[in-house]
Amino acid sequence: MTEPVVHVIHENPDWFAPFAAAFGAEGVPYREWLLTGGALDLGAEPPPGVYWSRFSASAHTRGHAGAKEHTRAVLAWAEAAGRRVVNGRGVLEFEVSKVVQLTALRAAGIEVPLTRVVIGTDGLLAAAAGFPTPFVTKHNQGGKGLGVRRYDAVADLAGDLAAGEYEEPVDGVTLLQEYVAPVDGSITRVELVGGEFVYAIRADTVHGGFQLCPADACALDPETGRPILPPGATLAPIPGQSLFSLREHVDPTLVESYLAFTAAHGIEIAGIEFLESADGRVLTYDVNTNTNYNAEVEAVAPRSGPVQIARYLRSLLSEARSAA
Repeated sequence: MTEPVVHVIHENPDWFAPFAAAFGAEGVPYREWLLTGGALDLGAEPPPGVYWSRFSASAHTRGHAGAKEHTRAVLAWAEAAGRRVVNGRGVLEFEVSKVVQLTALRAAGIEVPLTRVVIGTDGLLAAAAGFPTPFVTKHNQGGKGLGVRRYDAVADLAGDLAAGEYEEPVDGVTLLQEYVAPVDGSITRVELVGGEFVYAIRADTVHGGFQLCPADACALDPETGRPILPPGATLAPIPGQSLFSLREHVDPTLVESYLAFTAAHGIEIAGIEFLESADGRVLTYDVNTNTNYNAEVEAVAPRSGPVQIARYLRSLLSEARSAA
């Protein structure tokens, strides 16, 4: 019989190196399962082990538009066979839909920004009429700040639409959302693994704008090697200066609400983002179930995100072996 391993389901090898290093250091046997095409025999028995979904909502930007359905198929197949799946089919819906995230957060009593959902572009201007300004547009299936653009007036959005400069979302769903400036020019991302708080990072929105992917591969232009000026940034990133830093303190009550929220929805690994406004609101706006970690923050954090994931998956793998 094949020895059980951790099956890492993903489509972007550029983001995997920190996890490969952690798995190696912690002695976790694993297999990378790249969901970039191929066939799946539904009549075959899924290989034994633990399945960890790292599907990213931005997969289509890397030419992997079919990866979402490929992931759905593999997860459905593994779950139907009783395999242990981390961030499974239900969690995938959080990764690919900000509507799912925001409605679930609101239902849990966690405050989110004022948001209007628009299907297609024909009704976008009508939906924006009367909406508080400034506002931002977002792609429902986002990742890396896709489609996030600030508008100070509906006329500015009309101009982009008329000029063909509006970026169409991959699923046809746009969010209109109130623009709320962070009081200190930063947002916070809370990292959770296996029902535990790992640490929180502060991300600089002044230099980072709306594209705040913490993975090292996101930070540089692949052609020039220079820092990219992200949409929404008011100052260009400074070469050699990280957009991310460790946040020493986060309201424990907020962290507990996130832990309860993720537990209720079967989300085992996540990075949840919030901002604090000048009027005292704490607004949660993103649930990343395909979380990445920043190397500079990792170097000073009290414990490592990838290592915590490796240890958590190792414990689940041990349980799977015992049950076999």
